[in-house]
Amino acid sequence: MTVYVIGAGPGAPDLITLRGAEILGRCQTCLYAGSLVPAELLDRCPPDAVLIDTARMPLAEIISHIVAADAAGHHVARLHSGDPSLYSAMTEQRRELAARGIPVEVVPGVPAFAAAAAALDCELTAPGVGQSLLLTRVSTLSTDMPPGEELDRLATTGVTLALHLAAHRATELTAVLTPYYGADCPTATVAFASRPDQQIVRCRLADLPVTLADAGIRRTAVIFVGRVLDPSAHPAVSDSYLYSEARMTKLRRDG
Repeated sequence: MTVYVIGAGPGAPDLITLRGAEILGRCQTCLYAGSLVPAELLDRCPPDAVLIDTARMPLAEIISHIVAADAAGHHVARLHSGDPSLYSAMTEQRRELAARGIPVEVVPGVPAFAAAAAALDCELTAPGVGQSLLLTRVSTLSTDMPPGEELDRLATTGVTLALHLAAHRATELTAVLTPYYGADCPTATVAFASRPDQQIVRCRLADLPVTLADAGIRRTAVIFVGRVLDPSAHPAVSDSYLYSEARMTKLRRDG
């Protein structure tokens, strides 16, 4: 039997991948975080599937449920919001399952930052403005940032930032980022991307704390910071080479 770690996507139930939906439909046990995974996804499970909400479970209890399901001969779906490669705590679960000889297969999902960019109708890379995206978060009581990944050090790169799990620290992150990005740097925040209660706010970096507070955004949000959010205002913006006449001419010439 196999444990499938499935990316459930950012929130909208139809943003799970075809592969994820197909596998979910044949798993006799499904573990999911009820606070993050849309309930509609559970309708894709077999009618007699065992459904286990792990929102308030410690790791040991989660593993015990998976072990019991494996012993019963069940395929197991472990649904994680977004994509399992980002902030999913998948590593510790895989470690425990590997120690017990239980095979695991990862099924990728749509990450929150991608859904947030879609909501903004925004390409996060623009020729002449920005070609990099740095995904990060801020330290919390539960998870510190490791040495070398403090926000002020990352900010020295000046690249576009996608800040996860950081809305409640808007005042601090604004103070850290302003010397590197400037008070007038564009920001865009998307809370609950792709869900019915999705919120979008745009503002200058200097106004971020007040804007988020006024909107009541404190969690489940992605904050983007960077000039690429307003490429039309940047004098260096240019069209891509990919679809340029120069490239087409070269392709025709080279056969």
